[in-house]
Amino acid sequence: MHDPIAVILAEQPLMILDGALASELERRGADLADPLWSAKLLIESPDAIRRLHADYYAAGADVAITASYQASFQGFAARGLDRYEAARLMRLSVALAREARDDFWAVEANRAGRVKPLVAASVGPYGAVLADGSEYRGDYGLTVSQLMDFHRPRIEVLLSAGPELLACETLPSALEAEAIAKLLADDFTDARAWVSFTCRDGAHTADGGAFADAVAMLSDVEQVVAVGVNCTAPAYVAELISRASAVSAKPLLAYPNSGERYDAEHKCWHGRADDFAALAHDWFAAGARLIGGCCRTGPADIRALSVWRRELAAAGTGRG
Repeated sequence: MHDPIAVILAEQPLMILDGALASELERRGADLADPLWSAKLLIESPDAIRRLHADYYAAGADVAITASYQASFQGFAARGLDRYEAARLMRLSVALAREARDDFWAVEANRAGRVKPLVAASVGPYGAVLADGSEYRGDYGLTVSQLMDFHRPRIEVLLSAGPELLACETLPSALEAEAIAKLLADDFTDARAWVSFTCRDGAHTADGGAFADAVAMLSDVEQVVAVGVNCTAPAYVAELISRASAVSAKPLLAYPNSGERYDAEHKCWHGRADDFAALAHDWFAAGARLIGGCCRTGPADIRALSVWRRELAAAGTGRG
């Protein structure tokens, strides 16, 4: 079984993920006030997505997560796009990250001291398609079978575009993780994926279930090669990773939000964590070996993580 994460972790103590896509694109001037969120730019400005992927690779990311989090046949249909065009846009999300990676890797100077970066196709939760925040509650009222039917066609399309793995991310419940795990084991046996949950505190997934139980459920799924947490307040991450390390031998990942909270009344963000990269030291100590950022993080955060990773490698920390 080829496990691209294991290959990288055999070479270095820490794998650096990229940072936010949508919020960073907004910071650069994109208007994402749309149910499609960052997937809107697959239609309107794909080059902006490619440039951001390139910036993350340049900052030191070992993986770029594609702009397919909000992409689905249902979501594109609501914009009047047929299944052919929807599938084309999903494949484009992977192609943009692959092009950015290949252009980066073609420059000899960029390869010094680096492993070849990966492309992870984002598989967002069912709730992301609803665009009503339900991915942070998990109250869909759907069965495992229904969730499998939702995820199957877009996973098939994303894999056809040739990513190294799937990023099944921001899952609010063990139920949705179970659906994806069954799909991988039954229908996509050659695929490799990570599964990450969004959590309400240091012990529970967004729907209130026990995080440790959700992680443990994935322990015997061969296709799931890493598990952890994303799109969660950084203050909870060390505890969550500690809980995961107690029940899983898989590599653990952490890519939380910046720590900021959105003020809907004044339409602004506030409360960013003082030093995002410094907090990552605690996540690493708790057992995380894949670390990056989610909402409101950017290339500067990933660059700081990359500098720290080089320091770890030089000190021989975390190997073996």
